[in-house]
Amino acid sequence: MQTEILGNTKSVNKQGNVLIIKTKEAVAHVWVYSPSVIRINVSKSFDKNDTSFAVIQNPADRFDYTESDDEIVLTTSALKLRVSKSPLRFNFYTADGKVLSEDDERFGINWQSERVINYRKLYPDEKFIGLGEKTGNLNRRGSSYVNWNTDAALHGVDADPLYKTFPFFIGLHNGLTYGIFFDNTHKSYFDFGATTDEQMSWFGADGGDMNYYFFGAQSVEKIIEDYTWLTGRMEMPPLWSLGYQQCRWSYMSAAEVLDIAENFRKEKIPADVIYCDIDYMDGFKIFTWNKETFPDPKGLIDKLKAMNFHLVTIVDPGIKVEPGYKQYDEGVAKDYFATYLNGEKYITDVWPGRCHFPDFFRDDVQDWWGTSFTALTEPGVEGFWNDMNEPAAWGQNMPWLVKFGEYYMPEVRNAYGMQMARATYEGIRKIPDNKRPFVLTRAAYSGTQRYSAVWTGDNSAYDAHMLLGQRMVNSLGITGMSLIGVDIGGFTGDPTPALMVRWNSLGVYTPMFRNHAMQGTKMREPWCWGKENEAIIKKDIELRYRLLPYIYSGFYQSHKTGMPLSRTLAINYTDNENVFDVKYHNQFLFGDAIMVAPVESTRFTAEVYLPQGEWYRLSTEENYTGDKAIIAEAPLTDLPVFIKAGAIIPMQNVIQSTDEKGDGILEVNVWFGNEASSFVYYEDDGSSYDYEKGEYYKREISFDPKNRLISFSEVDGSFESKYDKIKLMLHGFASFSISKETGKSFSQYENDKGIIKIDF
Repeated sequence: MQTEILGNTKSVNKQGNVLIIKTKEAVAHVWVYSPSVIRINVSKSFDKNDTSFAVIQNPADRFDYTESDDEIVLTTSALKLRVSKSPLRFNFYTADGKVLSEDDERFGINWQSERVINYRKLYPDEKFIGLGEKTGNLNRRGSSYVNWNTDAALHGVDADPLYKTFPFFIGLHNGLTYGIFFDNTHKSYFDFGATTDEQMSWFGADGGDMNYYFFGAQSVEKIIEDYTWLTGRMEMPPLWSLGYQQCRWSYMSAAEVLDIAENFRKEKIPADVIYCDIDYMDGFKIFTWNKETFPDPKGLIDKLKAMNFHLVTIVDPGIKVEPGYKQYDEGVAKDYFATYLNGEKYITDVWPGRCHFPDFFRDDVQDWWGTSFTALTEPGVEGFWNDMNEPAAWGQNMPWLVKFGEYYMPEVRNAYGMQMARATYEGIRKIPDNKRPFVLTRAAYSGTQRYSAVWTGDNSAYDAHMLLGQRMVNSLGITGMSLIGVDIGGFTGDPTPALMVRWNSLGVYTPMFRNHAMQGTKMREPWCWGKENEAIIKKDIELRYRLLPYIYSGFYQSHKTGMPLSRTLAINYTDNENVFDVKYHNQFLFGDAIMVAPVESTRFTAEVYLPQGEWYRLSTEENYTGDKAIIAEAPLTDLPVFIKAGAIIPMQNVIQSTDEKGDGILEVNVWFGNEASSFVYYEDDGSSYDYEKGEYYKREISFDPKNRLISFSEVDGSFESKYDKIKLMLHGFASFSISKETGKSFSQYENDKGIIKIDF
């Protein structure tokens, strides 16, 4: 095997907004995208089309650099890139000269045949977070991973690779932060000191360029903001998708679907969404309905809508080889399917039998795919669940000779699921009904947040999977994904009643709250666990609906800044060693102010680490001083959840679905703290794109303990709030009362657009 190491600089030339550095082995291109984002591309055959499925921004027009005999120094207001010329090595520093990340001076960037690798120095205290859907610890140090989107059915808690590729991580050392996004869709590798005697970290791919973006902002939060600026941010989700979702493989008939929906309403358990898995189709052929068991799709959906339920249907990429089947005939006629290199259409066996696979890397195929959804949208389907899109061939790898247009399968396998989700989203978006679609995908690549939600695939019904799922949700949040779910209760196997109750309580604080189970397992609906457990599950689902004003405002934050709803504590408490301790690394923030400590179903007390500051137990309002561990009671009725002092959390009274009008009261909860705080409350119609035209309701709610004042700013936006009264609830204000209603713990105000000031 031929090995080449990037050698000495032969020439340096600036052309417009790019610095071009040539060596004997390759050509390096350097761009500045912003003061804190610099791109490096080292290639043996740079493609002038420079295609990226992830990146939506263009580089800046200019940058400054100096050159000497030994090095090139490129400077911005945030970063300093020092490029050693002999041999060519890329070393990043803060603007004031603190080292962030450096090439290993011996090996740097190198090739073994087509495989390209970058070896970088590893610092003694360096930690790593990120990579999205990966098993293992919060701190990736000492671990290695492979990105190769895989149908990982029945995977264990140490499995790798899984379904998604997010080649983005953040490094932490010496109180500094940096990020690297390796934008390469080939099979890729990341080793965080696992195999190099603590000398180096390294990343690379089986082919393509050494193409990465370096982020130099000095906080994890700002790096996430920069990364999502580069790769895009989520749209506001439909409000109904944030309610409780009930799914199963499969509800076998329209009658069964209606029976499930009716029982939710009968039991008065809030819910918004019900799913149809593969058995709603005619022989598993996508864009069809089973005429015997689902004979009247529109009638079914009309009845669901009358009960305020929204239907989501599964859609797989495999198109059955069957003359007379509309999508097959159209795809064959227009050559829309993947082929072997000789042009012969690729066939493999999945759910419908022998299938072709659409080439989602072509614009015309994406358009065709999008228009096919009328078979689902015309009866009234509002959610679209993209599955089996790794692409899956019963867990096997497709031959490397398979081509998607100009690309061979190994070049783009990791982006196939994202392109399918994109085609689904853009196809539905073109329907002129001004409704936001809900799109869910199993496979993904960086940038998928622009089109779709994700879930963590086929998990299993045991405690370790529940805890792993939460870590993966938090890790996916680092990579720009905010609307994320897990299969509550575990997809495979049968949970104990205790596990089902515990997992459901954690689901309250999971961005997408979906109960899902495999064929042949116990039924998982909330009433299947006995009256006592049903009451607990119902209480927790009701809490989810109470929290929806807070949750929806949190998604507005994701939409504007990229900050995820579920956040590893490493985002807000980066320099606190305790948050990386495996005893506490499952803990997370849900929005700005709620901290959740997941607990196994077999344990009824938990050691919980409270970061610095003051905290309140949500259920008891007991006050704690942070920066210490406590032993918290954790009965199945009360997951340990803590509220940050100074928190402002808007809530509502219980409703049965997000389509229900409610009583018009917005309950604003304020927890006393010694420091000023604020919260941006956001509301819109929850379903249309009118918010893009200014039809929203936004105001800042502030708490000022020094001046004993709670204030509501003037309203920004033209939307009329659905709440006509504000009810203020104070927590921990033992020595205070509201002056307008002395001695009471709350006061009620008309909700108008003007400034409201409340003295306490």
